[in-house]
Formats: sequence, structure tokens, C-alpha cells
Amino acid sequence: MSVALLWFRRDLRLQDNPALQAALDAGHTVVPVYIHAPAEEGEWAPGAASNAWLHRSLAALDADLRARGSSLVLAEGGSQQVLEQLIAQTGAEAVYWNRKYEPATQPRDAAIKKALQEQGLLVQSCNGSLLFEPWELATQQGNPYKVFTPFWRTALTRWRLPAPQAAPKRMVAHGVDGLALDTLALAPSLGWDAGFWEHWQPGEAGAHEAITVFVDGALNGYRQQRDLPDRVGTSLLSPHLHFGEIAPWAAAHALEAERSAGRNADIDAWLRELGWREFGYHLLHHFPQTPTRNLNPRFDTFKWASPSKAQLQAWQRGRTGVPIVDAGLRELWHTGYMHNRVRMIVASYLCKHMRAHWLEGARWFWDTLVDADLANNTMGWQWVAGTGADAAPYFRVFNPVTQSEKFDPQARYISRWVPELAALPLKARFAPWQHPQLLAEHAPDYPRSPLVDLAAGRDAALAAYRHTSTTSAES
Repeated sequence: MSVALLWFRRDLRLQDNPALQAALDAGHTVVPVYIHAPAEEGEWAPGAASNAWLHRSLAALDADLRARGSSLVLAEGGSQQVLEQLIAQTGAEAVYWNRKYEPATQPRDAAIKKALQEQGLLVQSCNGSLLFEPWELATQQGNPYKVFTPFWRTALTRWRLPAPQAAPKRMVAHGVDGLALDTLALAPSLGWDAGFWEHWQPGEAGAHEAITVFVDGALNGYRQQRDLPDRVGTSLLSPHLHFGEIAPWAAAHALEAERSAGRNADIDAWLRELGWREFGYHLLHHFPQTPTRNLNPRFDTFKWASPSKAQLQAWQRGRTGVPIVDAGLRELWHTGYMHNRVRMIVASYLCKHMRAHWLEGARWFWDTLVDADLANNTMGWQWVAGTGADAAPYFRVFNPVTQSEKFDPQARYISRWVPELAALPLKARFAPWQHPQLLAEHAPDYPRSPLVDLAAGRDAALAAYRHTSTTSAES
């Protein structure tokens, strides 16, 4: 029987895996391999939280493979070199993988495919990550979309979910040894990620458990509750989607199966959020410079401030003196995750009130989020900063106090993650600096005032924006 290498990347699953299915359909003995090559990711090598998740996800994938008679071969080094070594070792005639779309990995993969094909191997890449390839949707003029609504409208006209594919029940043993997982040094040695695993189960089984729990629970009322951080009102699928532990179409199938008059609005709202994920990849593919540069060049002359190291650390550690902001950043540190509504509030405070460049926030999220996805992290930060596609106007400055009063009206989220404020009266928990005596009495260690005054920060941001607008008009 011929041998094929299956190169796992961000598709750590056996069900609904197009590359795996293609290799099995061709009748190959499949050698599953994961190559740790962070240097090939350019300046966006996976962060610490992503690596902590990856360690457990690889362990889960290997266990799933072993249950079927196979195993995951782990390696590290240059991807092409490792693949060629394994080809020589196994006599493989083919290599299969699912595509990645980051600016650093697309040209790498193209070069590897060309080199292997020139050596006489069959090389097949598949779409294992998206509902639509980034080049499949375009405006009537043939240009990439920069606004979500028409992008999604076009996507819905071409809505065709791939048929589900079951995981193989058995796989042929390959007899190839690899590195021990601990050799890759993905898991943190100090165990700072311990709090993550109170909330998450990395791996394919955890992904399918998450979608089942969502369909049975938070899907009901999702449209209204997804903005409320004091409860589980969302699917919590983002890290599973990022690591490819579940295919987006598998998640969509699970929701489509639940359609009824009473649930359609909630299902459509969630699928729209899946659409935003697609839009992020569309933007990253067509505008590969955007992880570090403004999509809107008008902001290239914007006068960002230069917060001190101490100010940035106060923001990172949830010590800004603004409770909803601090709650979000503490949730992030403890769980590797932050509620999406709170992400917008936290980002707005950094980019607008502190007037720090959005890259400061993007890089912090990249290192601390378990769902750190380059396409969506970039899109989200540029959206809040006003510099990206379909972005919130820069002059739209979230007021974190009114945002918390609206979306966390009982301050339950604040009280959970900033517990030193829980003893304050409800009204004081939103803006404790307005109640200095209560703050001193009940939370003496909490900052006495915001890192940046809300009114002063907003005024400075708008003044900088007006200056940029004037400069752009004159140039």
C-alpha cells in the first residue's frame, strides 16, 4: 500500500477533515505529522496562551489517532526539511494538508508544494478552515470587499455547506516515531495557565461538547444575550475554530438542524458572527500588510500617544481604575479569553482614551488569548481603532461607564473579576472614583482614579482625529 504524509497545522481534528479524507480516499497508509516551526510564522509566531492550548490539543489528537491504530508524529525544524526527511524514511508518494492563509505561511506552503512536486510527489492542499476561500467572493467590479454587509449578503447567496464527513473508525499503523510532546516545550513550565483549564477542554471532543452545550443552552436568546458578559451567552467556540478542532461548516450544520420559527433569529445572528470570521480571512488574504499597518492610510499620520511602560502594564494587568476594563483584562489573564463586548470596550479605552497605537493591544491579545487568530485579531483591533475595513469611526469613543451600566447592569461581571469592588453599592461599582470615601473604605488597594480621565482622554482623541482630518484634506 502506498504511503502519504498528512501534515496537520490548524486542523487538529479527524472528523470533517478534507485533507485526511482525500488521503484515505486515495487508498494511502496515512502518516499524520505535526511540525513545530514557529520561526516560519514571521513576526506572528504563536503566543504563550496559544502554545498552552496547542500542547493539549496535540495530546488529544494523538490520543484520538491511537484509538484508531495510528499516532501523531511530532517533529520540529524547517517544515520542508522535515517533510523531505519523512518522505525518505517512509517512501511516501504523496503529501496532503489543509490550507493556511497567513501572509508568512501562504508563500512558504507554495514553495514547499512546488519543491515536492518537482521531486515527483503528489501534493494536494484542501480547504479545511473556511466556508469560502478568500478569493471566491468579490464585488461586481472584481475587487475585494471592505464592508461586511455586502460581503455577507453575497456569501449567503452562495451558501452551500459541505456534506459532513465522519472520522475514520480505523487507520493503518505506520510505525514512524517522532518527538515526545514535552520536547516541543509548548506548555508553560510555571503553570500560569492552570486557570484556563477550569473553563476549556482543548481537542476535538471538547469542540463538539461546546457546540452541543451551546445548542442546548445559550443559543436560546443568543441575539440578545451575546452582548452580556455576566453570563454564558455565546458559543465559546472561537479557540476550537482557531485550532481547527471543529470545521466551521460542522458548527453551522449543528445550528441549521435546530431551525424553527422560534430559533431562526438566534441562529441567523450566530451564523452572521461566523461570517465575520470569514470576513477577517478575506481581509487578511487581500490586504496582507494589515497585521502591522493601517488598512486606511489616512491614519498613517495620526498622532498616537506614547503611553509609558508603567501605563501599558497597568492596562495589561487590569489596573486602569476603570472597572469594566480591568474586569476584562483580568478575565483574559485568568482564562485566556475575554468576552467580545468587553474586548471592544477594553480596546477602545486603549486606542481612544490612552491613544495608544492599536498594535500595542493586538500584540498583547496575541500573546494572551487562546483564540489568538491573526485574521480576526487584526480585524478587531483595526475596527475599534477606526483604521480598518468597515471600521467604527474613530470619533466613536466608547464610554466604559455607560457601556458597563448597559451590558453589565448588576455589575456581576465586574464583581466577579474585580472582587475588591463587590462590597461597594451597585452604582459605585461602575465608576468608583466618583465615590472616593466608599472606595477608600472598601477597596483601599484599587486605583483612586482612572489611568486616563474619561473626558480628558476623549477630548484629546477627538482633537488628534481633527488634526488628522485637516492634514488629510490639505494633502
